[in-house]
This record gives sequence, C-alpha cells and structure tokens, in this order.
Amino acid sequence: MHHVTLIPGDGIGPEITQAAVRVIEASGVAIAWDRQLAGMAAVEADGTPLPESTLASLRRTRLALKGPLTTPVGGGYRSVNVALRQEFDLFANVRPACSLAGTQSPFQNVDLVIVRENTEGLYAGVEHFIKAQGQTIAAESTAIVTRAGCERIIDYAFRYAEQNRRRKVTIVHKANILKCTSGLFLEIGREVAQRYPHIQCEERIVDACAMQLVMNPQQFDVLVTTNLFGDILSDLAAGLVGGLGLTAGANIGQEAAIFEPVHGSAPDLAGQNRANPTAMILAGVMLLDYLGETQAARRIEQAVRAVIEEGAWVTPDLKPGSTCTTLQMAEAIAAKLTSL
Repeated sequence: MHHVTLIPGDGIGPEITQAAVRVIEASGVAIAWDRQLAGMAAVEADGTPLPESTLASLRRTRLALKGPLTTPVGGGYRSVNVALRQEFDLFANVRPACSLAGTQSPFQNVDLVIVRENTEGLYAGVEHFIKAQGQTIAAESTAIVTRAGCERIIDYAFRYAEQNRRRKVTIVHKANILKCTSGLFLEIGREVAQRYPHIQCEERIVDACAMQLVMNPQQFDVLVTTNLFGDILSDLAAGLVGGLGLTAGANIGQEAAIFEPVHGSAPDLAGQNRANPTAMILAGVMLLDYLGETQAARRIEQAVRAVIEEGAWVTPDLKPGSTCTTLQMAEAIAAKLTSL
C-alpha cells in the first residue's frame, strides 16, 4: 500500500483529480490517499493558502498528487507551488512533451523532456521595491545561482537521460549576456557532461533554442536549464503537442516528490465537468513510475493514448462538439485498461 497526499486544488482541480484517482484505482495499484487543501480552497476553508495540516501530510508521505492552484497575479499571496518546491527542496522539475495521435497539434513525433532547475534563479524570491518620497520608483530581483544547485540539476538531467535511454542532453543558457549566473550554469554543465561521455551534449542559447523548438522540435531530446528559462520553454513545448491540457510535470527532490498537471485552475470551467483530465491522469502516470509501479503506469499511458486516438470519448477541447464529460473520459480510459 502506497501512502500519497492528494491535493485536489482550485477551479477544475477537484473534477480532474477525481478522474485521475478513478483511473489509477482501475489500474489495480493500492494507494491510500490523504486528501488535503491548498491554494484558494485552503484560503476559503482555513484562511491560509498552505495550511499546516497539508504540510504535515506531505512531511509524512513525502509524495503528492496535486491539482492546479490559483495564484493571484500581482498582489496577494506568493505562489504555493514555489513555496512547496522550496519547503521540500524539490529541485528538479521534469516536463515531458510527447505527441499523442488524435490531437490537433502543430507537430507529430515530438518526444522531448525539459528538466528545469526548480528552487533557485529569479524564482528564489529575493526581490524588493525601491521607494523615494513615498513612491515606488523601481523594483529589483536577484537571481540566485549556486554551484551546488547547477551541478545537481544538470547531473539529474544526464542521469534521467541515461536511465530512460535518451540520446542527448541540451544545455540551455544565456551565458553570452548573463555572464555570471548563466555563465556559471554553462561552465558546470560542461563539467558534468564529461562524466557521461556516452550521452551526446550540446549547448543552445535560450532564444535560439526557442526558435529551434518551433521549427524542428524533433531534434531535441532532454533539455536542461535554469528556473525562469525552463518555466517558459516547458510551456512552449506543451504547445508543440497540443497544449497544457495534455502535459504533466513532476517536482522531484532527494526525499520528496509532487506530481501535477501543468495547466491552470480554469475557474471559468469549474463545476461544469467538461475539463480535459489527461494532464492530471498523466501526472498520475509519473507518480506510479516514481513508486516503481511501471507496469501500471505503461498500461494507463497506453489506455490514454488509445482513447484519445479513437476520439469517441474525449472532452470538447479535443473534439469540438463532443458532449463527453470529464468523468466519462476517465471511465473510458479505466475501461480500456481491462483490455491491456
């Protein structure tokens, strides 16, 4: 029996979480879910976006399947996602982008993974306003890039490539301009690459990499980069394969991990039971892989692919005019598992 914290999240989160749990349970893997709140749902219930009870559950299980959380733009509380990554030192953000037959996407045969440093850089939260005569005249943010942080994320990317039989790692940087922060990342990347002579290594400046991703994404395999660049490029990569509704992500540390869809909470769709559950289900697949339940993970992955390719039971975003609900799509995937 595996013990996992379950955070349904905000907006469409509870609906797609219910769908994912249904599919995971249909796979036969035994999981004891500890349901907890975070984000706006927690603010409404407990007055705080990250209750101590949620943190206590995560400290106990060291694992979570988490739905999307609402983070206010501008003012309001700071991102719960960032807080969780820093609290549990979830230094590696892993975002696969893989083509699915039956989807409307600009490209086919895309199969790449973006590994993003998850706790440092401009997202470290070291920022402040500069005021004069009662007015804000400037704002400063400091990018924190450490040798240890660079080494562990780049080594993680090479080990990921090695363990998953990937052929190449691309180090993405901006060392031509950001000579200290990005320069250190690139320098350490070159050092780490020497430990893995059997894996091809290349370097790309981030803006050129973005251009190449939308011209010829098939040339990429595993990309590793800093926090801000990875945040941007991973969403770009999702667009190559049909959008954020089809992509999941993992936040991995030495002793804990959180798995999640990478899209937002879509409050305009909340309660309508028509949100696409694919990303949340694929987050569950990544969770099962982490738990060593690889056979169940592959079966769910195959079932998702089959249902989307057949197109009979998919939500309206995948098939315009469809009346299929979130839970009906999940039931179709669960039923498909029985034949795999």
